[in-house]
Amino acid sequence: MQAVKILVALLALEIAVFSFTGANFLSSGNAAEILRLSVELGLLAVATTLVIITGGIDLSVGSLMSLCAVVMGALWKDAGWPLETSILAGLLTGVVGGYMNGFLITRFRQLPLIVTLGTFSLFRGVAEGLTAAVKNYTGFPPNFLSLGQGYLFGAIPMQALVFIPVVLLFWVLLHRTGIGRSLRAIGYAEPAARYAGIPVELRLRLVYTLSGLAAGIAAMIYVAHIGQAKSDAGTGFELMAITAAVLGGTSIFGGKGTVHGTLLGLAAIVILQNGLRLSGQPTELAGILTGLMLIVSIGLEQRPGMSRVVLAVGAMALALLIGFNGRAVKTGPEKRLQVGMMPKAKGDPYFISCRKGAEEAAKELNIDLIWDGPTDLDPAKQNEVVEAWITHGVDVIAVSVESSASISTVLRKARAKGIKILTWDADAEPDARDFLIDQATAQGIGYAVTDQTAAILNGKGEFAVVTGSLSAANQNEWIKHMRVRLSEKYPDMKLVTIRPSDSDRDRAFAETQTILKVYPNVKAIAAISAPAVPGAAEAVKQSARKDVKVTGLSLPSMCKTYIHDGVIRSIVLWNTHDLGYLTIQAADALMKGKLVDGFNAGSLGPHAVRGDHVMLGEPYVFDISNVDKFEF
Repeated sequence: MQAVKILVALLALEIAVFSFTGANFLSSGNAAEILRLSVELGLLAVATTLVIITGGIDLSVGSLMSLCAVVMGALWKDAGWPLETSILAGLLTGVVGGYMNGFLITRFRQLPLIVTLGTFSLFRGVAEGLTAAVKNYTGFPPNFLSLGQGYLFGAIPMQALVFIPVVLLFWVLLHRTGIGRSLRAIGYAEPAARYAGIPVELRLRLVYTLSGLAAGIAAMIYVAHIGQAKSDAGTGFELMAITAAVLGGTSIFGGKGTVHGTLLGLAAIVILQNGLRLSGQPTELAGILTGLMLIVSIGLEQRPGMSRVVLAVGAMALALLIGFNGRAVKTGPEKRLQVGMMPKAKGDPYFISCRKGAEEAAKELNIDLIWDGPTDLDPAKQNEVVEAWITHGVDVIAVSVESSASISTVLRKARAKGIKILTWDADAEPDARDFLIDQATAQGIGYAVTDQTAAILNGKGEFAVVTGSLSAANQNEWIKHMRVRLSEKYPDMKLVTIRPSDSDRDRAFAETQTILKVYPNVKAIAAISAPAVPGAAEAVKQSARKDVKVTGLSLPSMCKTYIHDGVIRSIVLWNTHDLGYLTIQAADALMKGKLVDGFNAGSLGPHAVRGDHVMLGEPYVFDISNVDKFEF
């Protein structure tokens, strides 16, 4: 009860702060958005509450959610099943997966942590195996998509019609039935519960089965929300679900917890994330503050007298937001153009370089630039940021698209609200944006990388590609043109494998090591993600394979050492600083009605506009002869 009181106070504090710092935070539209963002995570959180009350844990719900989504998509798209039957199969997958957790825990008397950690990997692995970690199922009918994207009476998110009844059923089960009381008894003292005649095994299997069912329902809503079924759905959801439950007063040691407390914990997390976005704050701050709340809530459980300290810490943390942000994101006496610009992943050095150019242009043009996005490659997070910017009321949204199918619907929604849409680096569906800021044609990039690879192989032999993400639309388009170039000009060259790096240098290093072992005849690695090139180069360097060279797309600053060492022959890119700069210049020209056949892009001078493409220029090759001239 103490934790609930503290959460109510912190929620009131969050609302007070964000009503001051966040544009349109108190609007009815934003309230509906907060409810919509709560649904998938909320379903998992209320089910997780029951599991934790019994003294257990379920780390597999996020992975099971992805498996349910993939099963539904595969049966509908590949097997030709009716959509309704495919949805039922997806739900059944969740039930079976949840029951399997409960069965393994009770039958073999294993710790829930160990069992669900194993199925965490199992479920995700099966989902990736079914899709080869690359296939996404899209093209779902509008009546299904309306479940995740539509609004009842224009105000109530459609998924709330599923969420509210499910939450009520869990509340009744826990708080108004003998089953709920028996779950608490099991959590307090399982041996005593057995002695009292409670069917412990049946109860535990029930809660894990219900957890699996909740994962299945969440998966269906998730697919309807982002418009695609994919193997990385639900990544990280299991930890956030546990966080919401513990924040709401559910004891991690078992025996104590409430559904309404979990809903308050969920609200604290979602309102914090939403409010930070509307305040123009970096989303990483949500993780810091959520972690702070969680740590303090655990301490509060041990020492209830800390309530005043908790409030003081929460007040100080949120007050820092006011001091850091003030009303900076709101318009001053003279309204300035406001542009929300989103990379695929904020930590990628490629996008860090783009940001510098964007900030330079924003300063020149007196534009309010909001730079935000996922910290890793996550289409769902991109959607959430765009939704927040719609509520915020920015003038222009510029997105480097991770998944065209996922983000196009929400970009269309933004356009319908009168917001101008630019895409840059990677494109959405053409009717979802006004212009694409095109750093180079996909054909030009694909051909250039292939030509550099051919120079390593002298036009003959085997090579491998290390990409960023197997679902990245722009990188897949480059690979398509690489294949065309091979068939037309280099018939004696063979692409033997394509491996993902998740735009992570360490992952690229590991994947390249595997390639060199599995494909010993490979003599060239073409890495087409900025961190992947130095990652692949380090793997080649450590292998001492002097006969293997690396090329690809990356930043000169990341590759200079390996170019001088002779491991990287060359890299292909464009001026990433200029790409960010051009995007903001184009946003300004678009709002002024000057983005026509050509326009003056500040220090970049006149720039061509071909239809709905704003052209940056041709790809540039960096090698030993010129790489030291560039600092980005």
